[in-house]
Amino acid sequence: MFKLGNLEIGLHHPPFIIAEMSGNHNQSLERALAIVEAAAMSGAHALKLQTYTADTMTLDVRGGEFEIQDPNSLWAGKNLHDLYKQAYTPWEWHKPLFDRAKELGMLAFSSPFDETAVDFLETLHVPAYKIASFENNHIPLIKKVASTGKPIIMSTGMATIAELDEAVTAARQSGCHDLTLLKCTSTYPATPANSNILTIPHMKQLFGCEVGLSDHTMGVGVAVAAVAHGASIIEKHFTLSRAEGGVDSAFSMEHHELKLLVEETRRAWESLGQITYGPTEAEKKSLIFRRSIYVAKDIQAGEILTKDNIKIVRPGLGLPPKYYYEILKIYARNFLKKGTPITWKLIGRQKI
Repeated sequence: MFKLGNLEIGLHHPPFIIAEMSGNHNQSLERALAIVEAAAMSGAHALKLQTYTADTMTLDVRGGEFEIQDPNSLWAGKNLHDLYKQAYTPWEWHKPLFDRAKELGMLAFSSPFDETAVDFLETLHVPAYKIASFENNHIPLIKKVASTGKPIIMSTGMATIAELDEAVTAARQSGCHDLTLLKCTSTYPATPANSNILTIPHMKQLFGCEVGLSDHTMGVGVAVAAVAHGASIIEKHFTLSRAEGGVDSAFSMEHHELKLLVEETRRAWESLGQITYGPTEAEKKSLIFRRSIYVAKDIQAGEILTKDNIKIVRPGLGLPPKYYYEILKIYARNFLKKGTPITWKLIGRQKI
């Protein structure tokens, strides 16, 4: 468990929900502010931006590996420099977006993609940093972020255990005391079948830190499953409307979906409880609806109990059903009216 702003994050607290704006502002500050407001209305606890420029991400080179070759990619055929120029959030927007988020009761921070972004975000006094999945092998960046002493939330993406160990070690040795690893599948969108949520508890045990999910699937099912397996943070891309487009809109949540995510992950967390058997306090009033042994026909004093005059029925005020065969052929001490719950006081123990 650790504290982020005025919120405590960990298994004993409701899931911490991060709304990721990414490039869904479509280069409109007005739209970006509307996204912040919609995220707050949905119940998200934090807003996250991405802090980079096209030049801090890649080289302005055409052709070859600088073009996205995968025909199945959302960004197939795009030049990397052009894509990042289209998607980046202008740095001068960060303060008004952060300020608006804080006014609405949300925390606000960002994913820096190089060291200059960290220096800039420090001037805005961000409470935490996110390391994106594609940057978790950027050890110099991780060390720079960790040197601030602020909490780090790191997506695992395609990293092997060895690569994650390098990243975690670099963060901890450079000053990070509060680290969270987010299971992340770096496909856009991701599928539930490729999410491998069982990694979450293993990762928590392996690295001894808080864990969560950076979720690129559609819907809320995978996030709910993640919470059930120990995730304390859920991050989802967020947009006003997928129909209106945007670089990440195809796998981003809309307002009503994010609201559902907040509600359902909290329900999943509430359901975890503790290991317990027997009736809970709330269930005790339902014990009466269990079955027990009752008089099914009037029984005279001295008459024996048989399969014809006793029966296992509801409610549960008589002897438990496990005694049914034991009490057959035992005498009734007194007259027993139909509908009387059988108790030991009403019957004799001597069989005929």
